[in-house]
Amino acid sequence: MAPVTRQRDRLVRSIAQNQLLTSAALLLLAAFSLVVTPESLSRPAFFGGIALAFVVTGLAVLVPWTEANKRWAIILPILDIFAIIGVREGETQLGAGLFLVFPIIWMSRNFRLSGAVGGVLLATALLWTTWAFSDSTLAITDFSSLVLLPLTLSFIATTIYATSRRTTGQRVLLRQQASLTEAAFARARRQERSLDEILNAVEFGVIAFNRQGSVTLINDAHRASLVEFGAPRAAIVHPTAYQSDRITPFPESSRPFSRALNGQSFENLTIWVGEPGTRQVAFSVTSRSLTTQSGEPDGGVIVLRDVTAELEAIQARDDLVASVSHELRTPLTSILGYLELALDDDELQPDTHRMVDIAHRNSERLLSLVTDLLTAASDADKRMPLKFETCDIATIVRQAVDDQRPVAANRGITLTAVAEETTITSADPLRIRQVVDNLLSNAIKYNRDGGRVVVSASSGVDDVIVNVADTGVGLTPEEQSHLFDRFYRTESARASSTQGTGLGMGITRDIVRQHGGELTVQSERGVGSTFVMTLPGLPESP
Repeated sequence: MAPVTRQRDRLVRSIAQNQLLTSAALLLLAAFSLVVTPESLSRPAFFGGIALAFVVTGLAVLVPWTEANKRWAIILPILDIFAIIGVREGETQLGAGLFLVFPIIWMSRNFRLSGAVGGVLLATALLWTTWAFSDSTLAITDFSSLVLLPLTLSFIATTIYATSRRTTGQRVLLRQQASLTEAAFARARRQERSLDEILNAVEFGVIAFNRQGSVTLINDAHRASLVEFGAPRAAIVHPTAYQSDRITPFPESSRPFSRALNGQSFENLTIWVGEPGTRQVAFSVTSRSLTTQSGEPDGGVIVLRDVTAELEAIQARDDLVASVSHELRTPLTSILGYLELALDDDELQPDTHRMVDIAHRNSERLLSLVTDLLTAASDADKRMPLKFETCDIATIVRQAVDDQRPVAANRGITLTAVAEETTITSADPLRIRQVVDNLLSNAIKYNRDGGRVVVSASSGVDDVIVNVADTGVGLTPEEQSHLFDRFYRTESARASSTQGTGLGMGITRDIVRQHGGELTVQSERGVGSTFVMTLPGLPESP
């Protein structure tokens, strides 16, 4: 139904209801009068008033009222006033004048101030006019009909008019609020449609859930992945998620979706889907918890990104590095052996001895690089073999510093060891020496000529601390965040003539962590760096 038709129907219904209320009251009065005083219907004023009321009712029902002619509807309550006055004059004992309340209410509510004032004035004028033409003497009994009744109608008209104005104002306000609400809903629906289109256009899977744990959104990419691996139509996640070995399933409580429902947030958790022996796909899963403006939990969102190609590329790189490094190590070992034999020859000319010695040193350096490559390309889950024994870290530091002094002296770098007499702990001395050597070597290589390197070793309450501080080029915050990544080299290292693979720092930190310790760095670009190695101390004897 069109809005115009609905509005016209409401208008017709409103006019008819207002009129029928007055007509019903007069009908009851006429019925009562017929029973009590049948002769009332024979009086022209009484009969004419009843007849006029029913004529007005017919007009209210039959006239096609519209917005264009609704102002003429004021004629209906005016005629009702005349009808009620006629009934009152036809039978004064019935008190029909009280029915003037109905048309006065109608006029005050629907025709504003003019209707309220006009209705009261018309009713009062008719009451006084009919009395004036009755040729009766003014008596105390006329006070109620000539004074109290008009005053009552005035109070009712005033109240209805004021209430109508408030109601109209509230109606306007509600309409404005309804319009704003509808506009907000429309905007929200548009945003929801846009969000759905965006989420369905991306290639990664998205799952959203509310605070009760009910899933509210699954995008097309995730649904396609579920179908690809045979999940039921009603499924939310893949039937089984495997760990990095592609064989061991995640326990139900450790699966990403279960953790997310428990309110946990995590990043880049790798899972494999697909049965072992068949095609498998790796997903990097990230979960974020959502909160309301007051900080209360409000569900969360899970994002699954296919990283199969990335992991396979990393594996292929590691396999290539391991294969090439293994093939290089055997001939390099043979070359070093023959070069050592040549250096032991007393008949070797000095110039030739110097050149062979240079070749020997560079071959050793090349073998060290190949060894680092092999170590980095080995299985990440395979731990380096360690032989723990009670050792003095201070002694290891002093020996490493003494061995590096010639290298530092060639560049005018001051190398200082500040170590306590003894710093005893349980560790693998060969691996700890490897760590200290690597930190010292970097502090010298990336230092400025004439700079300083200070190495200290001390014992704390529960740990042993080794600091290596230099006055070198330093690191930016971005470089510090990636310093221990495999194959990562800083911008200054790549720009310098110093060769390297970017593996040393990662291997160094792995060794420290296998000892139960930690390796950290504090650095400022252009000022220098300080590396701090913390190792667990010896447990106290009972």
